[in-house]
Amino acid sequence: MGKIILVTGPARSGKSEWAETLAMQSGKAVVYVATATDNPDDQEWHQRILEHQQRRPQDWVTLSVPVELSATLADAKPYTCLLVDSLGTWVANLLEEEESSWESIVAELLETVDLVAADIVFVAEEVGWGVIPAYPLGRAFRDRLGSLVRQLGVLSNTVYLVTGGHVLNLSILGYPLPNRGDSGTFRGQDS
Repeated sequence: MGKIILVTGPARSGKSEWAETLAMQSGKAVVYVATATDNPDDQEWHQRILEHQQRRPQDWVTLSVPVELSATLADAKPYTCLLVDSLGTWVANLLEEEESSWESIVAELLETVDLVAADIVFVAEEVGWGVIPAYPLGRAFRDRLGSLVRQLGVLSNTVYLVTGGHVLNLSILGYPLPNRGDSGTFRGQDS
């Protein structure tokens, strides 16, 4: 099985740059899985995408995968490191899915991640540290992404938080929460 790494943090924190560093350090052929789609009419978005593209080494393969993430991961070769940037954009691309459909999509993704032989570095935004959005679609986005990040964090070999210009290895500093429904006890500092 490949290594699963989750890099999370707020906007403009450097999480993508840290994920790129980790992908380079893997020693494997890097496949950059871009979940964003370019919109030339939105100059600010277009500029963000260009900044990401210009940072990448030229020998990296880039795949545009706005929706079919599970299939892309399932096709990964063991000698590759996939850098998925970002889960927040992927969730936004699927936000119109009904809840039952979304739950199936997430279940398929998590099952696929557990079986992939390649290394995977996921980039995910932290969205739950602010106020609760005042509109239903904003709440759905926040809740879906937050839940997905939590579930991936449990599956990950290493979880990093990038904030305030620093990288924190949460796998060393913290303890994973038990899965929902686990009867196991939490092994925190007070145990």
